Amino acid sequence: MDPARPLCLVGGYGSPYSRKLRAVLRYRRLPFRWIVRGSKDDVGIPPAPVALIPVLVFPGRDGAPAEAAIDSTPLVRRLDAEVPARRVTPPDPALAFLDALVEDYADEWLTKAMFHYRWSYAPDIEKASYVLVLDRRQDLCGEALDNAARAIAARQIARLAVVGSNDTTRPVIEDSYRRLLAILDAVLAARAFVLGARPGAADFALYGQLTQLAWFDPTPARVAEECAPRVLSWLSRMDDLAHLEPRDGDWLSRDAAGEALRPLLEEVGRVYAPFLLANAHALEAGAAKLECRIDGRAWVQKPFPYQAKCLRALSSEYARLLGPDRRLVDGALLATGCEPLFADG
Repeated sequence: MDPARPLCLVGGYGSPYSRKLRAVLRYRRLPFRWIVRGSKDDVGIPPAPVALIPVLVFPGRDGAPAEAAIDSTPLVRRLDAEVPARRVTPPDPALAFLDALVEDYADEWLTKAMFHYRWSYAPDIEKASYVLVLDRRQDLCGEALDNAARAIAARQIARLAVVGSNDTTRPVIEDSYRRLLAILDAVLAARAFVLGARPGAADFALYGQLTQLAWFDPTPARVAEECAPRVLSWLSRMDDLAHLEPRDGDWLSRDAAGEALRPLLEEVGRVYAPFLLANAHALEAGAAKLECRIDGRAWVQKPFPYQAKCLRALSSEYARLLGPDRRLVDGALLATGCEPLFADG
């Protein structure tokens, strides 16, 4: 990337995907300008395909904003392809697949915990509704601020059903969050990052969600403080890894990857795999409601088309694995609960 033509990253402090992508850009040492969506600086940005954040704006030949793109995972892959130095996708196809699977779990399952805690507990609602408004408009005061905070809280609380947070799913979500903290704390006692001594896409996806859960929202942050201090320290480091000098040999070895990642993969298989499959089946059947068992308990929510797209993307990546790479991945997934995701591959 040309320092004279920096990228623009349009997002929000309260958006886990914005924090994910911002940390990737910092680690990659790619020049960019950070703009908070809806702030006074949010001007002259080309329209994005969908009104979501983050938006990564690529400059044209004249350096002016030219192309606005969304969706953090494809953007991470695009940046890896265009600027290979300091890439976050492992060059080994088998490791890259396992990294992508954990990244998808963080992006699409762990975000359920993020949304659940933020908009289900009174202290979290109170904090988020005001701070998220002030992130955009620091000058708001009095009745205008109160009205804006109530509006954002009402809008987000109404979306809990879409995400899958309800009285039935609450214990599944909260127990899964606690297990993830314990697993990640143990992983970080053994190595600096999920896949070795350098960060992969999975690290940045986990980081993005945990900036909200373990740093910002009071209720899940207390949980992290009680049981995962190592994770809190890791988040501080992950926020800006521009100083890190990675080497290709920093990735986990192929022989060690399956055993090293097993606790994380077992959690993916325990909660995310059954959800992905049930969601895909519900959409195929045209069902208005998704009902299944996750971790031995009931799960109910509306089907979510985007997560069916995620399953198709993972299945396509799995189908491209050949020979020793397929065997390595199959061995790593064996008895984790993830195997049904790729049974037709």
